[in-house]
Amino acid sequence: MKVLITGGSGFIGSHIVDEALRRDMEVWVVVRKSTSRRYLQDSCINFIEMNINSADDVYEKLSSLSFDYVVHAAGVTKCADENDFFRINTEGTRQLTEGILRSGMKLRRFVYLSSLSVYGAIHEEQPYVPIKEEDHPQPNTKYGESKLLAEKYLDSISGKLPVVVLRPTGVYGPREKDYFMMAKSIKNHVDFSVGYKRQDITFVYVKDVVKAVFLAMERGKEGRKYFLSDGNVYQSTTFSNLIREELGHPWWIRIKSPLFLLKIITTIGEWTGRITGKVTALNNDKYNILSQRNWQCDITPAVKELGYSPEYDLQRGVKETIKWYKENKWL
Repeated sequence: MKVLITGGSGFIGSHIVDEALRRDMEVWVVVRKSTSRRYLQDSCINFIEMNINSADDVYEKLSSLSFDYVVHAAGVTKCADENDFFRINTEGTRQLTEGILRSGMKLRRFVYLSSLSVYGAIHEEQPYVPIKEEDHPQPNTKYGESKLLAEKYLDSISGKLPVVVLRPTGVYGPREKDYFMMAKSIKNHVDFSVGYKRQDITFVYVKDVVKAVFLAMERGKEGRKYFLSDGNVYQSTTFSNLIREELGHPWWIRIKSPLFLLKIITTIGEWTGRITGKVTALNNDKYNILSQRNWQCDITPAVKELGYSPEYDLQRGVKETIKWYKENKWL
């Protein structure tokens, strides 16, 4: 079987590449000249330089090739210019699929990595209930908006391309950089949280996301969208407690910021990013993510239709992740 993977140099994408190689698939990875190949060292990987934001370039590069599967994992989660979310996440998806359709390629599946963020802050009144597919999306971040628009475009070409969409919640694991910053902060004796209202959080380990990708290739129903988590619900302190445990219980100061103070900080960060043109970790999207109280989602369809059965709860996943950070000198 032959698979084309976009975003293969990234956190989730590189793990998808690893699993495809393990399965003895013929693996092709879309790259740019500037793409890091740090996690793409296997000699069996085929590289194709292609601009997925140009349907013409996609058509030109793929017209003489054929694939059984395409996994579209390329995208951005934070930008200095919010227009880049839509240029890369939304328009990039449209241009990629237009080029594929023009090539006449007959795919078995086109798997799109979306996000729970397309739904935004809904069911925020206690007791919280899981977000379900039939709920109305109300994205509260530019990232979520851009992914939702990409999904809507894929809906519009239903019947032309066998699309399956995956919507993971917060993904963590080896090679991930955002949650790593939390681990680094805890190692340096500071734990930071936001808001005083109960917050229900969900997570999914990267290897379980990868498992779902291959299940979607094999069993995913065309046009379906599946939420992914580890099936559990955690409190806002659970993740940091587990990280601290794996780090050997360093002494720490727990700082809980009121939402209004976070809003001031992220507003300053947003403007700083716009002025300097540099991506900042604390921005308007980050405020909306941290202030959202309900991250529960219903994975029943993925379990029933894909046979999805997550292997990693948060304790096991954090243990493996911190071990990797230590072995690779990140911590």
